[in-house]
Amino acid sequence: MDIATIAGIIAGSVVVAMAVMVGGDVGTFVNIPSVMIVVGGGMAATFIRFPLKVVFHALALGGKVAFTHKQTDPMEMIEQIAVLAEKVRREGPLALDNLEIDDPFLKKGAQFVADGYEPAFIKESLELERDQNLKQLDEGQRIYKAIGDAAPAFGMIGTLVGLVQMLSNMEDPSTIGPAMAVALLTTLYGAVIANLIALPIADKLSTKGKIVDVSQTLTIDGIMQLSSGKNPNLIREMLVAYLPEKTRSKIAADEAAEAMAT
Repeated sequence: MDIATIAGIIAGSVVVAMAVMVGGDVGTFVNIPSVMIVVGGGMAATFIRFPLKVVFHALALGGKVAFTHKQTDPMEMIEQIAVLAEKVRREGPLALDNLEIDDPFLKKGAQFVADGYEPAFIKESLELERDQNLKQLDEGQRIYKAIGDAAPAFGMIGTLVGLVQMLSNMEDPSTIGPAMAVALLTTLYGAVIANLIALPIADKLSTKGKIVDVSQTLTIDGIMQLSSGKNPNLIREMLVAYLPEKTRSKIAADEAAEAMAT
């Protein structure tokens, strides 16, 4: 469970709700025609821009990433690969057969090595899966961004509709209030949907894509070194290049301190 997403949505909703309650009657901020214009219009525009199947998959993917986002620790992944390399070095590739590995991508690569597939096939297969994962995240990011762009635009359309209704019926004062509500609330709904839901999830999908790219590319390189029977310490040193500069400096300092201690 991603606490940051939940906390952000709750905090944003509370801020808006407090502003609504302090300003007057909550019921005045509920308008079904405004919701229909913003939500219906935004989704309609998204369906026009993207295939229907892709949109539904992206919506589910965005929810999954936003609320169940799991941070992958590259250093932990490197250590897991080093442990597998040590196991292969001592017991052979078959030691990886049906081994319990938490990360599904690493597990698949290890199973390829255990099954004795050619290195070229292993690399091509894992790179294809990585690219497909990145493609899905990119599509999800673009779709949520499209919703974030469309919601305020349809909010403005709703505002224009409300203003036209109001101006065309100025002789009947009873119609001015509802028309003005549509005019203003559609803009509010569009801004809230875009800035509290759609665009933050789009950014989270983009961030997830960068994390997956680094993590799975690191895993592919580690599996390739694993399949060639490289020394675990050598594999660890090669994969450390994927870590941020600050982490690499800390590792170097820790190793230097250990060397001095011994």
